[in-house]
Amino acid sequence: MAKSLPPLTWFRAFEAAARRLSFTAAAQEIGMTQSAVSQHVKALEMRLGVTLFLRRARGLSLTDEGRKLLPQVGTALETLAQATRDFEAGPVDNLLTIASSVSVAQWVIAPHLAALKHRVPDVRVRFVGTIWPDDFHTLRADVEIPFGSQKQVGRDGIMLQPSALIALKSPTLQGPLEELPLIEAVGTSDGWSKWRAEIGQVLQPDVYVDSYGAALHMAVHGNGVALVSALLAQNAVQSGQLVMAHDARLPSTEGYFLRTNTQVPEAVAFGEWLLEHLDMVATGHG
Repeated sequence: MAKSLPPLTWFRAFEAAARRLSFTAAAQEIGMTQSAVSQHVKALEMRLGVTLFLRRARGLSLTDEGRKLLPQVGTALETLAQATRDFEAGPVDNLLTIASSVSVAQWVIAPHLAALKHRVPDVRVRFVGTIWPDDFHTLRADVEIPFGSQKQVGRDGIMLQPSALIALKSPTLQGPLEELPLIEAVGTSDGWSKWRAEIGQVLQPDVYVDSYGAALHMAVHGNGVALVSALLAQNAVQSGQLVMAHDARLPSTEGYFLRTNTQVPEAVAFGEWLLEHLDMVATGHG
């Protein structure tokens, strides 16, 4: 059986860090945290069994193995980018393209898509899966919902609320928080380490996933307590799939933002609907 390839995010982190010779600069370029870039590169090194960077106090330098890998990864990423561009559709009548993470599509939009169709009855919707702010640079989407900080997203992005982090578990999972398995969404600036800083409890995650949506899914099935964006969790809590594992609501330095193409009436209508819907849910009328 053929060995599976390492995740694409590992290669993206390596390629950016190799070009910039800095984990910090790479993180700013591709919309990740510095720690996430460092972790992805370390995971790739462990997977390949080689050292790709020499880590010095004054910065990074490529090893022979890193210099050998860089042009191959750069070419592969450009090939994938070109292949994606070849399939990007131009403007299509009544087709609203929404670029968002799978987590937002599944946990925020999907449960209420019928209400959107009622608001804009003739619109057809296409979802494009994206996560980080840099993923949106080459897209032609009518609506964009990137994740990151205000600085990464830009001033034209409206931060969606609630943006706090909350700890959630299945109602079938019993026991105090400190005795339950913890689920960590890696690649974000805030996690269970934030809990330690704000609440004072030192808690060690047991399960690691790559998105808040995956963390929610794990929690719904009773696999532990997920510390996730309250925005994503609203429907799961209202439907009874998840309950609060602790009363704390932690401030977050990152969140989901809304950007709309004001030249597309359907995009404007979607943005207005989403903001109104979230406001209604927050006030208990949704």
